[in-house]
Amino acid sequence: MTAAHLTVELRADGGRNVALSGRWTLVAIAAQAAWLARELAAHAGARDTSWNALDIEALDSAGAMLLWRHWGRALPELLLLRPEHMRVFERLGAADRQKQAAAVPLSPFERIIKLGRVALTVESQAVDFLVLVGQLALDLLHLARAPTELPRREIFANLYKSGVRAMPVTALVGFLIGIVLSYLSSLQLKLFGADIFIVDILGMGIVRELGPVLVAVLVAGRSGSAMTAQLGVMRVTEEIDALAAMGVTRSLRLVLPKVVALSIAMPLLVLWATAIALVGGMVAANLQLDIGYGYFLQALPRAVPVANLWIGLAKGVVFGFFVALVACHFGLRVQPNTESLSANTTASVVTAITVVILLDAVFAILMRNVGLPL
Repeated sequence: MTAAHLTVELRADGGRNVALSGRWTLVAIAAQAAWLARELAAHAGARDTSWNALDIEALDSAGAMLLWRHWGRALPELLLLRPEHMRVFERLGAADRQKQAAAVPLSPFERIIKLGRVALTVESQAVDFLVLVGQLALDLLHLARAPTELPRREIFANLYKSGVRAMPVTALVGFLIGIVLSYLSSLQLKLFGADIFIVDILGMGIVRELGPVLVAVLVAGRSGSAMTAQLGVMRVTEEIDALAAMGVTRSLRLVLPKVVALSIAMPLLVLWATAIALVGGMVAANLQLDIGYGYFLQALPRAVPVANLWIGLAKGVVFGFFVALVACHFGLRVQPNTESLSANTTASVVTAITVVILLDAVFAILMRNVGLPL
């Protein structure tokens, strides 16, 4: 392997000719990078210097960056270079121009243009989401006419992955949240001698709000991201295109099972996590306030009307439906490259959590007079 070489020839007019030869690659220049840097620094700043790089056998980004930096991030006026090597420096110049453009403050018109692009992106996302919802409704109508085509195996598989396998983490987090909420509440209730109201605080807080929202956030980060990544990988590997070529409806086989499974699994997970959280709160209340388990279980139905349980389960169904829809929406928008896959997976989790919080606010407004203790 020919190493990178640099020779200098003085001209009669006082200028100099610098000839570059050999392989200017990372492996070739590693051993003599310091010497090459000194030589390039000595000659790059001199006036009337011509550069002959026609004898360079191979050039990669490491060698090009070494030359580019010593040339002052611009090509010399007197330069002989192969066309294939010229393209490497053109890419470096384009990257520098992008950085400079990003550093320049935006004008008022450019801000308006940027805002318009964001609005068009939001509009595109909303239209695609509505199309997905409409296609899902058409699939349900089709299954109503032809129940035998219901994808049972896909539904049960997604039910197991998003429901059964999520039970340990939801139980652990729910138990710890119950303990923390009970412990912090007991510290304040002791100051006012209102120990018995710990049942009301834990019951209303966990059954109506914390249980559904906590499970929805966990499922959005766990199952939602997995659904987006699965559809995204199928897009990258062209499996979705293969299904379309075989006449298989992607919404019926890929989207519908995930939405149905998560809509069924979420309320069950809410019930499971709520029960575990109440157990954790009951244990902490017994240790901190010396409230017996029997009294806690006896006072809980009076403190929390059963309507709150139905509200929590209804939240679970709605949250599961929208988390699955958002996950499938971003999964189907993945382009056939890994960068798009990671970006859409991140956007899926963030959007799903945001949607869950917005829906919880809507529930709080609509159900503000329902389920309150007498």
